[in-house]
Amino acid sequence: MSTLWCTPERQALRAAVEQFTQREVVPHLAQWEDDGQLPRELHATTAKAGFLAVGYPEEVGGAGGDLLDACVVTEAMLAAGGSTGLQASLYTHSIALPHIIDTGNVDLVDRYVRPTLAGEMIGALGVTEPGGGSDVANLRTRAVRDGDHYVVNGAKTFITSGVRSDFVTTAVRTGDDGHGGISLLVIDKDSPGFTVSRSLRKMGWHCSDTAELSFDDVRVPAENLVGEENGGFYLVMQQFVGERLGLAVQAYGTAQRALDLATAYARERDTFGKPLVTRQVIRHKLVEMHSRTAAARALTRDAVERALQTPRTDPSLILDAVVAKNVSVAAVEHVVHEAVQVFGGMGYMRESEIDRHYRDARILGIGGGATEVMKDLAAKLLGY
Repeated sequence: MSTLWCTPERQALRAAVEQFTQREVVPHLAQWEDDGQLPRELHATTAKAGFLAVGYPEEVGGAGGDLLDACVVTEAMLAAGGSTGLQASLYTHSIALPHIIDTGNVDLVDRYVRPTLAGEMIGALGVTEPGGGSDVANLRTRAVRDGDHYVVNGAKTFITSGVRSDFVTTAVRTGDDGHGGISLLVIDKDSPGFTVSRSLRKMGWHCSDTAELSFDDVRVPAENLVGEENGGFYLVMQQFVGERLGLAVQAYGTAQRALDLATAYARERDTFGKPLVTRQVIRHKLVEMHSRTAAARALTRDAVERALQTPRTDPSLILDAVVAKNVSVAAVEHVVHEAVQVFGGMGYMRESEIDRHYRDARILGIGGGATEVMKDLAAKLLGY
C-alpha cells in the first residue's frame, strides 16, 4: 500500500471520521432511512467537526486537503457503519460545486460555495432528464436570454438532494443542438416557477432524497451563469473523473465493510455445533470477497494518486477512472451478494446492516455513467 494513504495526518483523519460516524450517524441512520432524508442539521454538524469540506481549497471556504484526503473520509465513514446513501446526500456538493469553483467566479463562490461548505446551504446538480441520462449532449431543458435574465423551461429527474436543496447547478440548452449549446446556471429553489414535481422512492439510498424537478418560465439572473455561455458541456465532462473515482471509492469501501461484517458473523454463528467460518465453502467465499475488494482498492487508489498530478482532461487518466469504477462496481456487487448469503435469513432482514449495503450498492453501476457506457468509453480510449 502506498504510504500516501497512511501518513500520520491521514491516519488521524481516518480515526476522527470513524469516531464521528459512530457517534453522530450510526445510531440514527435507520430512522433517517425511514424518513427518506437526512436532517439539515447534520450538514452543519459535519462542517463544525471539519469533515464536510475536506478536499476543498481554504480560499473558497474549504477545509483544505486534496482528493486523496476526501477519499480517506469516504473510506472511514463506510468502515464505521455509514452508507453510500448517507454520503450521496451529505456530500451532494461534491457534484454541485466543482464547476463553480473551477470557473473562479468570486460572486458565485461567495453566494453558494462558502455557505454550502459551511453546512448552511444544500446544493444539487441537475443534469439527468426524463428523456435521458448519460447522453448529456442532447438534454432539452432550455434557457432563453431575456435582458439580464435567462428564462428556463424543462424538467430534471433522479436529482440527488433535489427535495432539500437550496439551489441546483443546472445544465440547460442555451444554444444549438449538441454539446456546443449547453450552459450551466445556478438556479435558486425559491425561484417562481421552480417546483419539486415529485419526491422519488428508490430501491436503495433511502436516506438520500431524490427528486423530479420542473421549470416553468423560471427567471434566473444572468450573473448565475457558470463559466461561459454554451461552455457547460466541457465543465460537466471535466468533473467526471473526480465523480467516477469517488464512486469507485464508495464501491470498494462498501465491499470492505460488507466483508468485515460477513467475517465477523461467520465467526460468531454456530452451525451444526461449529462456527460457520470453519466450513470450507464459507472460507473460500471470504477469500474471494477479500481478493476482489483488494484488487479494486489497489486499482482505484493508484488512479486517485495519478489524479493528484495529472490534468483531468488527460485521456489516460479518464481511462483509469473509468476502469477503476467498473472494476470496483463489479467487486462490490459480488461481495454484497455473497455477504447476504453468508448471513442467510438474517441478511434479508431490514434490521441487518448488510441489507442496506446490498440495496445501496446497486446504484453504483448506474450513477456517474452506467457500466455499459463506461465500457464503450474505455474501448474508444483504448483505440478498439
